[in-house]
Amino acid sequence: MNGSKGHGTEPNDPSTSRSRALDRRRFLRATGGVTAGASLAGCLGTYESIVGGSATEGPVRIGLLAPDPDSDQIGRSMERGATVAVDELNDEDDGIDGRDVELVVADTNGSPSEARRQYQRLILEEAVDVTVGVFASEALMNIIDDIAEQETIHLTSGAATTAVSQRVNEQYDEYKYHFRVGPNNNHDLGQMQVDFLTDKADDIGWNSVAVLVEDYDWTEEPWKVYQDQLPDAGVEIVMEEQYPPATEDFTAIYDEVEAVGADAAFITTAHTGTDALLDWVTPQPRPFAFGGIHVPMQLPSYYEATNEACRFGVGQSSATAQSTRTDKTQPFVNAYRDAYDGSSPVYTGYHTYDAVALFADAVENAGTFDADELVSYIEDVSFTGSSGTVEFYGQDHEHTHDLRYDRSDPDPVYFQWQENDDGEGSQEIIWPEDRATAEYQTPTWLA
Repeated sequence: MNGSKGHGTEPNDPSTSRSRALDRRRFLRATGGVTAGASLAGCLGTYESIVGGSATEGPVRIGLLAPDPDSDQIGRSMERGATVAVDELNDEDDGIDGRDVELVVADTNGSPSEARRQYQRLILEEAVDVTVGVFASEALMNIIDDIAEQETIHLTSGAATTAVSQRVNEQYDEYKYHFRVGPNNNHDLGQMQVDFLTDKADDIGWNSVAVLVEDYDWTEEPWKVYQDQLPDAGVEIVMEEQYPPATEDFTAIYDEVEAVGADAAFITTAHTGTDALLDWVTPQPRPFAFGGIHVPMQLPSYYEATNEACRFGVGQSSATAQSTRTDKTQPFVNAYRDAYDGSSPVYTGYHTYDAVALFADAVENAGTFDADELVSYIEDVSFTGSSGTVEFYGQDHEHTHDLRYDRSDPDPVYFQWQENDDGEGSQEIIWPEDRATAEYQTPTWLA
């Protein structure tokens, strides 16, 4: 989350060990310089804007902003996805414009203020040519003015807030350097929920749903979409609730869902997702299905981490290891698994890989590192990425430079955690139909 689309730090994977050592010719861990970076906070205007970084000689430098990449799966997958992309550019494509590519990783520590310090360090001390990444919407909002001031391309690969794209729309000349490679923005995430129910609810027996939305800033847009469009989705809405951010016990909420006879709890959650899931099946399973936008369920290790509690849960994601979104999906998944002991990427890994590859494509095809010329090229690009086709809303769209969502051919996928023949959990795609890898399975206690 997809969804995740611009939320705070997600659950860590207790079963995943530290990543292997990387080739330091291609990967420079961002260490030190924090004190210097902090001293520069708020002072970018005193420095000459670095447009295009080291654009004439030396390596091309990619700056990645990721939350806690040593311990958090969201940030770790960003780092690994970027590293796979950099390795492929150096090994297979002679770098970018004939120059080696280096990755500089900056740990945002899940903090908007630290994100800004690290962004400034990447630009002023590391002289990167482009920045990618950023997970929390609050962090992206805290660096957008710096992106505008530095006139350096930034390709978001995690945050989902529409506030940034609205700013690009309203003050285009200043903020045009920002593009969202993925995930889709939070308005379009809400639209996907509606489209999924409209197309799939009857087929899977979700004829009545209880709409549950955690009350965080990131859910404001989806909630508006639900209010406007769900009444026309062909599904009976028997309950709607924005529940408090601090909710840890869903007993009372699920008692109400059960009382109104909902076929499914249709949820939108990131921070409270694991509590919501566990209370669905323990101490005994509730008599309704469960799914929607559920950021923790996107994690490939979630089946094991929850002791199989997520089985039969439905989630949404940009891609899964089982998917074939484009002819680049499985090659990326395989390269990622080969490099990292068989582990699979989280959705932010796909988008960060695509962001690096898109920047390389733009430089090669535009024939320049000039940021303004790259903006013009990227605005019109139709780029095949690992998570789908990357195209952006235009200057006249209210969400300028956000990843385009096509309702007639939706790029995101909805999956269900199912048990495979080996007794392992698998994120099997159930929608859209032409990308499905399995049929929806009704929870055994409801069958």
